[in-house]
Amino acid sequence: MTAPTPLLLTVEQAARQLSIGRTLMFALIRDGQIETVQVGRLRRITPAALAAFTERLSAQQSSPAA
Repeated sequence: MTAPTPLLLTVEQAARQLSIGRTLMFALIRDGQIETVQVGRLRRITPAALAAFTERLSAQQSSPAA
């Protein structure tokens, strides 16, 4: 049996999902490229926010240069 997909990811879990480091993940959050939610004092990332980021990244790279 597989574990259910979490609704909210820690910064470290989200970084692992993108195969990037924790420092780069914090930079992407700080720059507003990845949206987060706050639960009390904790900062969490939704899987949808990661999907939106990767879709934007893919669209930027596939669009012709101006």
